[in-house]
Amino acid sequence: MSKRDYYEVLGVDRGADEKTLKSAYRKLAMKYHPDQNPDNPEAEAKFKEVGEAYAVLSDGDKRAAYDRMGHAAFEQGGMGGGGQGPFGGAGAAEFADIFEQVFGMGGTGGRRRNSNGPARGADLRYDMEINLEDAYHGKDTTIDVPTAMECERCDGQGNEPGTELETCPTCSGAGRIRRSQGFFTMEQTCPQCGGRGQYVKTPCQDCDGVGRVRKNRTLQVQIPAGVEDGTRIRLAGEGEAGARGGPRGDLYIFLSVTPHELFERDGPNLYCRAPSSMVQAALGCSIEVPTIEGGKAEMKIPEGAQTGRRMRLRGKGMPRLRGGARGDMIVELFVETPRNLSDRQKELLKEFCDLSGEGCNPDSDGFFNKVRQFWDDVTTDDGRPSA
Repeated sequence: MSKRDYYEVLGVDRGADEKTLKSAYRKLAMKYHPDQNPDNPEAEAKFKEVGEAYAVLSDGDKRAAYDRMGHAAFEQGGMGGGGQGPFGGAGAAEFADIFEQVFGMGGTGGRRRNSNGPARGADLRYDMEINLEDAYHGKDTTIDVPTAMECERCDGQGNEPGTELETCPTCSGAGRIRRSQGFFTMEQTCPQCGGRGQYVKTPCQDCDGVGRVRKNRTLQVQIPAGVEDGTRIRLAGEGEAGARGGPRGDLYIFLSVTPHELFERDGPNLYCRAPSSMVQAALGCSIEVPTIEGGKAEMKIPEGAQTGRRMRLRGKGMPRLRGGARGDMIVELFVETPRNLSDRQKELLKEFCDLSGEGCNPDSDGFFNKVRQFWDDVTTDDGRPSA
């Protein structure tokens, strides 16, 4: 079953501002909250749906990606990673955090999750443009990726070396606190330590207690031969550093292949148009055509070839990404009518025309024979043959 549009889920226009989004989410989240709809799987599903929609649309980067690509932005390892939607498979616990941010309380009826352990870093996306020759040969290159890296000074802990993390006095190290609001008893992430159970009393001088710093990373990337426009390359563990010693996310490189001035690609096959003079096409000849690897290939033009004639050069196309024989190059011929003729050239062409007998131009002869037959069959209004 396909997902509903996130704007439709929240009941807002595509241009809705942050305040409108938040208001719509609050209304729907309270309506479908599990504590108000016990043992109602449909309400729970809607609660998760509105939480997912708000999580994407309230985040500037995710919303921009969604506006461009729709749900496909978060599929198969997109911005959210993991191929399981915008949360990488985190599930209801992630929606509880969204609920908590908006309402200041837990969102799953007192269900508890451990938030003070290591957390996986975010996945990153990098767009790379290559030409058709790079796609044919493959390419080794370097890229600079801005990312969050583990602070070396504090080993990602956030505290100044030589100092200790302090147990959070608010939650006594649990990372969660319980609170009552009316007949609800909720758990929420501790606002002082952020769910860690400890807090940084003496922040690291390099990262200000965050445990991560923004830096540019230079990475070696190998583009395999045969990639196509839209190919995605995954570099495992090259995304953002995780929190509290968690694993790094992944980096996804999306390739776009620029148009080529000579060749058009269709899967493993290449298409090329080659001109021929009227004389070459009439008499037949051999010509040299370029190939994608930078060489030449000889191609025979048969006698009497017409514009649109296609000739196939086997094995002169693109390599297949997953092995196998190379594709073919299909050359489409177009016969060029001579221009800027001298008087002598015109005289010779007129002489050639006079010498051309029946059968030299079978297509023209056949067409005009049909035209004459058509005119012969046309009758006047009184039923007599036309003149």
